[in-house]
Amino acid sequence: MRVAVIGAGVAGLSAALLLAARGAEVTVLERALAPGGKMREVTAGGLAMDAGPTVFTLRPILEEILAEAGASLDAELALRPARVLARHAFDGSPGRMDLFADVAESEAEIGRFAGAAEARGFRAFCARARAIWQALEHPFVRGQRPNPVSLLARAGLPGLPGVLRISPFATLWSALSEHFRDPRLRALFGRYATYCGSSPFAAPATLMLIAHVEQQGVWYVEGGMHAVARALARLAAARGAVFRYGAEVAEVLVEGGRAAGVRLASGERIVADAVVSNADTAAFAAGLFGPAARRAAPPVPEAERSLSALTWCLAARCEGWPLVRHNVFFSADYPAEFEDLFARRRLPRAPTVYVCAQDRGDDARAPAGAERLLVLVNAPATGGLPESEIETCERTTFALLRRAGLSLLPEASVRTTPREFAALFPATGGALYGRATHGWQASFLRPGARSAIPGLYLAGGGAHPGAGVPMAAMSGRLAAEAVIADRSRFRSMSRFRRTATPGGMPMPSPTTGGTASR
Repeated sequence: MRVAVIGAGVAGLSAALLLAARGAEVTVLERALAPGGKMREVTAGGLAMDAGPTVFTLRPILEEILAEAGASLDAELALRPARVLARHAFDGSPGRMDLFADVAESEAEIGRFAGAAEARGFRAFCARARAIWQALEHPFVRGQRPNPVSLLARAGLPGLPGVLRISPFATLWSALSEHFRDPRLRALFGRYATYCGSSPFAAPATLMLIAHVEQQGVWYVEGGMHAVARALARLAAARGAVFRYGAEVAEVLVEGGRAAGVRLASGERIVADAVVSNADTAAFAAGLFGPAARRAAPPVPEAERSLSALTWCLAARCEGWPLVRHNVFFSADYPAEFEDLFARRRLPRAPTVYVCAQDRGDDARAPAGAERLLVLVNAPATGGLPESEIETCERTTFALLRRAGLSLLPEASVRTTPREFAALFPATGGALYGRATHGWQASFLRPGARSAIPGLYLAGGGAHPGAGVPMAAMSGRLAAEAVIADRSRFRSMSRFRRTATPGGMPMPSPTTGGTASR
């Protein structure tokens, strides 16, 4: 079976690896010059650094994908567990607070920072987050595009009480208010909504499950997060997948009502029995893959887009505030930040700032010389912002860091704006997480692996189960499973009908141990 994969983000790479391991003839078409997609790498001052996702969680998902392809995660990537999940500062509030992988250690730190009552609230919050994850992991995260009815059906009677306790109709902020009186802690845990590009004031309480996910392990990846993309591409190529970089897909070919391959911007046509798209799902409705493919996935209205970002990749010397790997500097007025982002569709006048110090770990030890920093603030996905607004945000961003006691002495900088993200990822307006997860129905609005066009499959942060590295990898896995299942069904039907012309190309036997479907 011939499969064309559009895009070498983590979802496309996962699908390509699993399909190649099962013997499919896989061609990966990536318009950039390297794999990774949003898991990209840039160079500032001669230092290569991550410019996209910086947090590696849910290790078992990638372990399973590699195992199914006959590989081992430990053999391909060097991972080190983080003790400190993140260090936090609050504008106008003295001191700082660390969050740890160990729940008891975090509880003690919260007690020191905010008092015994808040520490007890944290313990109850963790229990609730764990229950939500346990209720949703198998029927939702690992399932082919569920709806509310199928979610209940997949959970079954034993899992029904857990599903009914996940608080789908409450917002994350209101649920956090049940556990924490301190607004600083509500802001800290409300930030989990931004992991999928959403507002804690509109996202469902189910996103509390991210707290439990992080407590199961956050890992430092030697070589940075881009090393994950390189490893997946290397493994897929070793199993026969062909990678073509600088190859932009202009059209998904549709013949007889089903996907039949792709046409490149150069005019070259590539015939395929199945097409897996790792592009943003909004690209189809926007017509970027041709008129015949428009109906593959529904459009995402601008008002429903997730967040974009304004980022600075710095080679800089740091003084003062003791950075660890992950650091968050909160604005004094968290609600006002999201009012700016989603209601006014502008950069926050007082942004919260994330700083990833990529050469540090848990102990705040600075490297000699300039170090690699990713500085990020959330931005609206409007496709572009006035330069004056960007410059104002830049001043307020670095002023907040100085007020916290962090002095940065940049030697080189690479800035990326929402306009540039929109150019990197067409049809998104710069949105980095697909559709915003606002309201209880939002998670069910993401398209599943099977598009509206037979033979065309969807993967990536805009598809089910959602944004983030592990979820995108899972979407690639679900797409590969759907391709294999549909191909097997098609072959069975062809054999049953006994037609004179075979109904499809038989799929070669697996070349490795493991299976891409369960």
